[in-house]
Amino acid sequence: MGFTNPPREDIDALLRRARTLAVVGLSADPARTSHGVSAAMQRFGYRVIPVNPGLASALGERAVPALADLGTALAPGEQVDIVNVFRRPGHVAGIVDECIALGLPALWLQEGVVDEAAAERARDAGIVVVMDRCIYKDRARMG
Repeated sequence: MGFTNPPREDIDALLRRARTLAVVGLSADPARTSHGVSAAMQRFGYRVIPVNPGLASALGERAVPALADLGTALAPGEQVDIVNVFRRPGHVAGIVDECIALGLPALWLQEGVVDEAAAERARDAGIVVVMDRCIYKDRARMG
C-alpha cells in the first residue's frame, strides 16, 4: 500500500505539543533551506538543536555531532520531541536506526527526503513519522 503521512489533525497536535527539535543536517549557511526553516521554527518558539558533525554551533545553539550526543545538549528533564531531517534519502535508514535505538518519539523528513521502507520501519517501532513535508509550512499553516 505504501507509506502515508498521519492525518493533518495529528500533525497539528504533534507540532502543538513539541518544544524541542533536533535538526539533522542543519547548516550554518543562511542561504540553505535547513537554516531558514530552523530559524523560522525558533521564531515560533521551538528550541532547535543542530545535529551536524561539521558544525560547532548554529542559530545560537551548540551543535552536537550525532543524535547519540543529544543528551549533552539537553537541560535536565528536557527531551527531543521531533527529529527533523535535512539529509539525502540515502541517509534516512541510518537515522531511523538511531531514532529507534534512542527511543525518540517523532521523525520529520523534509520535502524531498523520502525513504518509504525506513519510514515504515520507524513507524513499526512506535515513532510518529511525517515524510516529504516541510515542518515550517505545516507550522505556519496553523497560524
